[in-house]
Amino acid sequence: MNVAAASSSSAPLGLLAQPTRFLFFTGKGGVGKTSLSTATAIALADAGRRVLLVSTDAASNLDEMLGVPLSNQPVPVPGVPGLSMLNIDPDNAAEAYRQRVLAQLEATATEDERATVHEQLSGACTTEIAAFDEFAALLASEGADADHTFDHVVFDTAPTGHTLRLLSLPKAWTGFLAGNDRGASCLGPHSGLKMQEARFNAALAALSNPALTTVVLVTRPDPRPMQEAARTAVELRALGLANQRLAINGVFRASQPGQDPVADAIERLGREAMGQMPDALAQLPRDEVPLRAFDTVGLPALRALLGGDVVPPATPAAAAGAALQAEPLAALADTLAAKGHGLIMVMGKGGVGKTTIAAALAVGLVQRGHSVHLTTTDPAAHVQSQLDGSLPGLKVGRIDPRAETQAYIDKIMATRGKALDDAGRALLLEDLQSPCTEEVAVFHAFSRVVNEARTAFVVLDTAPTGHSLLLMDATGAYHRQMTQQYQGSAGGAMAKHIITPLMRLQDADMTHVVIVTLPEVTPVSQAAALQEDLRRAHIEPWAWVINKSVAATGTSDPLLQARLVGERKQCERIEQGLAQRTFVLPWLTEPPVGVEALGGLVTADGLLSH
Repeated sequence: MNVAAASSSSAPLGLLAQPTRFLFFTGKGGVGKTSLSTATAIALADAGRRVLLVSTDAASNLDEMLGVPLSNQPVPVPGVPGLSMLNIDPDNAAEAYRQRVLAQLEATATEDERATVHEQLSGACTTEIAAFDEFAALLASEGADADHTFDHVVFDTAPTGHTLRLLSLPKAWTGFLAGNDRGASCLGPHSGLKMQEARFNAALAALSNPALTTVVLVTRPDPRPMQEAARTAVELRALGLANQRLAINGVFRASQPGQDPVADAIERLGREAMGQMPDALAQLPRDEVPLRAFDTVGLPALRALLGGDVVPPATPAAAAGAALQAEPLAALADTLAAKGHGLIMVMGKGGVGKTTIAAALAVGLVQRGHSVHLTTTDPAAHVQSQLDGSLPGLKVGRIDPRAETQAYIDKIMATRGKALDDAGRALLLEDLQSPCTEEVAVFHAFSRVVNEARTAFVVLDTAPTGHSLLLMDATGAYHRQMTQQYQGSAGGAMAKHIITPLMRLQDADMTHVVIVTLPEVTPVSQAAALQEDLRRAHIEPWAWVINKSVAATGTSDPLLQARLVGERKQCERIEQGLAQRTFVLPWLTEPPVGVEALGGLVTADGLLSH
């Protein structure tokens, strides 16, 4: 049923009329997947359904939205009878997976053999497949939903690139396991995967069944997330997920047309984006959700998001806090340029503008006389389209998982496979077809980029938070492996001279982590959580950038003024201890696409204050 909901506050999502059992919300980071998936789950529960809300995002903030601690077991949500929440925590899933595999070892296995297997299962690859295993169990109606306790399972997924990999894993692993009955793989004992083969097949069948599964592609009225949503629609259809809907979140209409240029520009850009929507989206059933004056935190706000409750009252603008003194992006470029070389890692939640900030800093460093390599680890890479041109002294690259995987396979076949006979080479190649190989290959490419920054500037536009943390996990696992390998009487002296990629990331003279956020509660909370994760790895963030500040525009639109109150609160929060250095970029009436526009972001003078 093609339902194009009006943008009035009383129009619920059309998908609520005939919801399937499994509902996946996916899209570019920052478009509102968590808000819409949570509001949908609440609406279904309020209608008398039994609902399980599941987060597959390593950087989930469901706990903050609902005020319920995250757990890898279903937890009832107070105030919403019938709704439970579950977080697929990668670390907990990985430990449970290790224990299941270890339990299969023969009773005669020695402690050394068990320790070896445990070490084999300690990397990011195991973390990914273990998290997927939990995800697949829900689709196969096992584990938390073995007895069909829930009428609906709503998935709040990680940003697009990571989600595409997650949803492609059933097909990848069923293909890898078919006919492969050897005793080992990159995950240690191969039986640890073989025992899950039936589960993977059931998960694939559920995903491909339009009567069971709906994918909700969430976007903003903005060309870039729409383009990404369109690509996702095509890729998911190729994977067999054809039952799709579109949800356009944050649709804005100026309160006083013609009286506020900022409000008029926001509305115009939104209308233009929706008018030029890619065909892959235009043909889908569609819902529009209006921009709200409030942050979607807490049950009243989440119910109000879909028009199902009274809108929380806005705080008068006069109640806003003190101004945040933050320098412009030009000052950040000046400070970094003075260092002469190094790795600049631009990190943050999806959708906060990491690519824009990374590209602008790269252009700014070139303007200041340096050669720069701008690259990305994001599966949904947008660096080249952001630049929309070239600049002498600027090299643009990408850590492409597919290309890196093939190069890695070719290298292993040319070295380890060189001395093998045809049968041995065939077995080695079969093992390298595992989806885990991609994680190893991407890590090696990342390590090369880190090493390059010893003598030049490298600006790294990272993947959204959850995916980047998995890469950090791989970096840490490699560090532990290398230091353990050279410990002991023979290698102790050598161990002192090893410099791993992790050690370079921990070197404050070489690596500068710039965390990008929007002045909104969820992005700031996730930026703070990312900062703590980095600190646990002994990597200290160097600066924060507040992107798309509406306060700096001087808008008079009532709805934007109401949102500005929340912005000021988050700026105060950042000022009171979160960031060592803070820089700000105002909301712009024209997207900064192209080398010239990006250069303008890092040449402005003066202090921007809130």
